[in-house]
Amino acid sequence: MRYNIILLLLLFFNCENQKEKQAQKSDGSSKPVEFVEVPKLNFEQANRLATLPIHCINTEYPNKLGQVLGGNDDLKSPQELHPAFYGCFDWHSAVHGHWSLVKLLKEFPELNQREELIQKLLTNISIENIEHEVLYFKGKHNTSYERTYGWAWLLKLAEELHTWNHAEAKILEENLQPLTDLIVERYLEFLPKLNYPIRVGEHPNTAFGLSFAYDYALAVENVELQNMIYKRAKDFYLNDQNCPLEWEPSGFDFLSPCLEEAALMKRVLTKDEFLTWVNDFLPELNNEDFDIEVGKVSDRTDGKLVHLDGVNFSRAWSLNYIAKDLPEFNHLQNLANKHINYSLPSIVGDSYEGGHWLGSFAIYALNSVSN
Repeated sequence: MRYNIILLLLLFFNCENQKEKQAQKSDGSSKPVEFVEVPKLNFEQANRLATLPIHCINTEYPNKLGQVLGGNDDLKSPQELHPAFYGCFDWHSAVHGHWSLVKLLKEFPELNQREELIQKLLTNISIENIEHEVLYFKGKHNTSYERTYGWAWLLKLAEELHTWNHAEAKILEENLQPLTDLIVERYLEFLPKLNYPIRVGEHPNTAFGLSFAYDYALAVENVELQNMIYKRAKDFYLNDQNCPLEWEPSGFDFLSPCLEEAALMKRVLTKDEFLTWVNDFLPELNNEDFDIEVGKVSDRTDGKLVHLDGVNFSRAWSLNYIAKDLPEFNHLQNLANKHINYSLPSIVGDSYEGGHWLGSFAIYALNSVSN
C-alpha cells in the first residue's frame, strides 16, 4: 500500500512538472505564451492605410535627397531630380508608397478614390518621368544610389504591376520597365563584387535586398537574376550558425538581420535543406513557446526611434514567411501577429516621421498573415 501511495505521488509531481514546462516561455519565465488576435487587411483597413501614401507621394518637402553633389548643376529641387519618386521624404519611400497604392488597388478593386489613385500613378510613372529617373541613376556619382534598399522596393513595385491583371497596370509596367531593367543590371553587376554580406538592421541589409529581388526574378522568370541570387545567398549565409537574435533590435533597426536572413534562405533552399540549416542558425525557432519582445517605440516623432515600428512589421513578415508551408513552425504566426498588433494602431494619424513609410511595411506584413 505504501509503495502505491509513493507511486501515485511521483506520478502527480511528474504531471505537475510537465504542465509547468509546457507553460514556460523561451525566456525561462512561467508565463504562458498569449495567443493574440489575428490582424486582417480588410476593406476598411485598406482605405485607412491608403491615406498614408496618398498624403505623401506628391508631398515634396521635407525631403532627404541622400545624393552626392558633383557640381552646381546637381542643386535642384526633389521633383526636378526625381519627377516620378520625389515625395514621401526620400526616394525609396516614394517608391514603396507607389507600391502600396498598387497593392491596395489590386487587392481591393472598390477602394475609395480608385480612379483618382490610378490617375496619380499614371501621372507619376509616366514614360518621360521614368526616362528622367534612369538618367539620374546613370549619372557619374549615382552608381550606388539607393543600393540595395531602394533597388529592392523598385523591383517589388515592378513585380506588383506585373502580377496585376489590369489594363492600366500594363501601361505602368511598360513605363517603369527602363528603370526596372537598369536596377536588374545593377544587381547583376554588384552582387559578384560583394565579398561579404551587410548584416545591419537598416537600408543596406543584403538579405532583405536579395529577398525582394528574388521574388521579382521568380515573378518575371528572370533566370539569370534567380541564379545569381541563389548563388550569392548560399555564398554569404549557408555556413552561418547561432545567429544572436537576443542582440536585436538595435536602437533604431527596422529590419531583423537574423530573421531577414532566415526568410531569404527559406526562399532559395529546398524544404529539407532549409530545416537542416535553420536548426543550426536559429534553433530556438523550433521551440513552440519561442517568444521575443516587440520593438518598443518611445517617441514616434523621432525619425530614427520610430524605426522600431518598422522592425515589428518586418519581423512579422519574416516569421510568417518562415512558417509558410511548414506546420512545425505554425507557432511563429502568433508571434508575428503580436508584433503587427503592437504597431498597427499607431501609424495612421501619427507624425510624418513614421507616416511617410510605415504604411508600406504594415501592408506587406498584413499580406503575409495566413487567413
